[in-house]
Amino acid sequence: MNKKVERNYLEINFLNELNDSSNYSENNSITLLKPSNFQINKFFYKKIGKNHHWVDRLSWTENQWENYVNDKRVKTYILKNKEDLAGYFELIFHSEKSEVEIAYLGLLEEYQNKKLGSYLLSTAIKKSFSNKPKRVWVHTCSLDHRNALKNYISRGMKIFKTETIIL
Repeated sequence: MNKKVERNYLEINFLNELNDSSNYSENNSITLLKPSNFQINKFFYKKIGKNHHWVDRLSWTENQWENYVNDKRVKTYILKNKEDLAGYFELIFHSEKSEVEIAYLGLLEEYQNKKLGSYLLSTAIKKSFSNKPKRVWVHTCSLDHRNALKNYISRGMKIFKTETIIL
């Protein structure tokens, strides 16, 4: 591909630093995916990721997907608009470091640019702080949705590391 990509790592250390989104609607709900279902994670990863160069999991076998989603540290939350799937986020609880990683977060294309990303991220941050970690962090890059970095910063996250990579 030989494309220069800017990657930003962001963090938030306290729940009271969250600039919560007020974009809640009764048509939307976010719930923990229980029981875990790798097909749902795989669906979102492929559908959302196709426009953002999410490629690291494309070669995963079903067994790898199952092992990942069944890891007790991983929690997947699903955003629904009425009864339709709209987006998701995956949290990885790193208890040994007292931190939570927002591993993936995204909306299906038809739900983008409707202010749902801020609602989804606000909820991801709130769910992350349920175990009282020292920090919640994420990384995003210039291949992600054009509003991704702005959304993270608007919610109160701060950049702690940047890098340029060549893909």
